Amino acid sequence: MSLLSAFRQLSLAPRPASLLIRPLLSHQQTRFATKFAPTFVRHPRVHKGRAPVPIGGSIKGTTLNFGEYGIRIKSEGMRITAKQLQAAETALKRKLKPLKGSKVWMRVFPDMPVCVKGNETRMGKGKGSFEYWACWVPTGRVLFEIAGEPGGAELRPELAREALRLAADKLPCIVDVIDRSSPHRLGNLDIHRPQSLSGKSSITGEVTSVATADGELRLRVGGVRGLQVLGVDKTKSEDVVQ
Repeated sequence: MSLLSAFRQLSLAPRPASLLIRPLLSHQQTRFATKFAPTFVRHPRVHKGRAPVPIGGSIKGTTLNFGEYGIRIKSEGMRITAKQLQAAETALKRKLKPLKGSKVWMRVFPDMPVCVKGNETRMGKGKGSFEYWACWVPTGRVLFEIAGEPGGAELRPELAREALRLAADKLPCIVDVIDRSSPHRLGNLDIHRPQSLSGKSSITGEVTSVATADGELRLRVGGVRGLQVLGVDKTKSEDVVQ
């Protein structure tokens, strides 16, 4: 068999399926476990957006679900970058490393791409290029939770507060430390859920505006309207809401 005929047979032979799929897989982006980025993004460029406001009175995500202690954003809602979240998580893990079996949960994830254009650039010609990942965090949302090993070494409150303080220094917002006994939060108000099914809740916080209508006092806080307040007293910090 001549060299030319052998070359023709090699070029006309069908390729295995593995060789056809391998070039397609090489173009996909590999995401490691330590990388704060989503695995799949439908739109590579999105609008800037704003911090979500619970105008319907939602208190979801304002209390602990997994750990024993955590930090909750206290200031106004803002945009937190992936680098800031990663720095806070690294500080938590480094402080809790001597405690065997300790766990850290992150309740938010940076899945919003942020695009930036250069300074002194003329208007037009499309949106800027991708710069980093970020996420909008509203007021009262839990950011991190920590806990010790179940059935093992107990996580002392002093160690937990020190670790959360180090993590809070890496974040651009004001946070407060919470535990299992901390109430829900709606804006700047603490909402205590009753034990019985009486349909009433106790709200602790500052009343922003109170209006009188037909002999009834109504509370309006952060865009939430229609909450009837019984026995409102500005000197007290606890009001019963029906």
